[in-house]
Amino acid sequence: MSPPVAPPAWSRWLVPPAALSVHLSIGQAYAWSVFKPPLESSLNLSGTQSALPFQLAIVMLGLSAAFGGTLVERNGPRWAMTVALVCFSSGFLISALGAETKQFWLIVLGYGFVGGIGLGIGYISPVSTLIKWFPDRPGMATGIAIMGFGGGALIASPWSAQMLKSFGSDNTGIAQSFLVLGLSYAVFMTLGVLLVRVPRTEGPKGEDKAKAKAKDAANAPSVLSGVQVSANSAVRTPQFWCLWVVLCMNVTAGIGILEKAAPMITDFFADTSTPVTVSAAAGFVALLSAANMAGRIGWSSTSDLIGRKNIYRVYLGVGAVMYALIALFGDSSKPLFILCALVILSFYGGGFATVPAYLKDLFGTYQVGAIHGRLLTAWSLAGVLGPLIVNWIADHQKDAGKHGASLYNTSFVIMIGLLVIGFVANELVRPVNARHHIPAPREAADVERQQSESA
Repeated sequence: MSPPVAPPAWSRWLVPPAALSVHLSIGQAYAWSVFKPPLESSLNLSGTQSALPFQLAIVMLGLSAAFGGTLVERNGPRWAMTVALVCFSSGFLISALGAETKQFWLIVLGYGFVGGIGLGIGYISPVSTLIKWFPDRPGMATGIAIMGFGGGALIASPWSAQMLKSFGSDNTGIAQSFLVLGLSYAVFMTLGVLLVRVPRTEGPKGEDKAKAKAKDAANAPSVLSGVQVSANSAVRTPQFWCLWVVLCMNVTAGIGILEKAAPMITDFFADTSTPVTVSAAAGFVALLSAANMAGRIGWSSTSDLIGRKNIYRVYLGVGAVMYALIALFGDSSKPLFILCALVILSFYGGGFATVPAYLKDLFGTYQVGAIHGRLLTAWSLAGVLGPLIVNWIADHQKDAGKHGASLYNTSFVIMIGLLVIGFVANELVRPVNARHHIPAPREAADVERQQSESA
């Protein structure tokens, strides 16, 4: 499938909505905690077991993004969005079959493996295109699209809770909910497939090249300027691995709360005079999704003003303070617990939205999509590490007879340590050594060759 090239009059502001239609859909992953209690009840699973589909989905997200990044760069965003649509929707259909037949391994396979591939390809599908359309405001552009991934649960959480209430929270009700989600997201993601375009790089035949270049410059700023580093060279630099650690630590800290959000807030205040109901817990998940979404556009846009390193200092440093406040005082004040969790999730989302712009600053736009895909392997590890830390410790604390906030305090101390590690890694980031740069003429020729091959 050839990348669809925008006509001369095409507005670059039509590209973010195309990206949003995909990211809002695959962002359902952040509403997984709504399905954890009914799955545990109907299939007799532990908290650690019910996290497996989500964990595998995040692992596959990172791996498919890493291995598919070059294909996305070569085949374009429409191809990537189509692959994401097929895999993500199919994952729900397979999971529906697994729930109906009480075969948990099918849910892990469908939601985790197949759906996870859709997550990864869908996540990176618009990133490179957006940066090429908006090289003047990369943080804002990627934030607009990637906020959809964070905001997906804002829709999916109450929607899923209502379906479970209407269909029932047994295995049949879960299966029907999965079926509706799969079919609905297939329709919505189709809008992105039909709408997305890549920027023009040369004028129509017969038109004066100087005029064509001027017209293209007005449509989208030049992407062939500044430092340019290939994906293969980028992974050999210390800057890439410092950012890998930064992303991994920030994601682990945020995803630990997000994956277990609904049962966590219920446990935290179960022994108080104001316990949290199931519907209120689903509302908390939706609030976290809103913070995640707002952080992606708000903090990433702020990074255009204060710089990427400075904004990550905020994510990691202030994030550690928020975790400390929850560990020390969270169970004594519901507003404090909610506020700190919202701040942490805004930093979590902001970290995702800012990292493509951070990569663009360090490595240029040449193969930023492929570099971003390789960096998302950090998300794969964090997707296992965060939920594993929180669920494994909570399960063992519960077996030891503990309850309430004591189920999570040890996990929160670990998260503080991880954020400090990320903070140090961010301080070590420096400009990329010139020996890794690609000369501009070679880059331009390579880009023209890739486009001619795909035409």
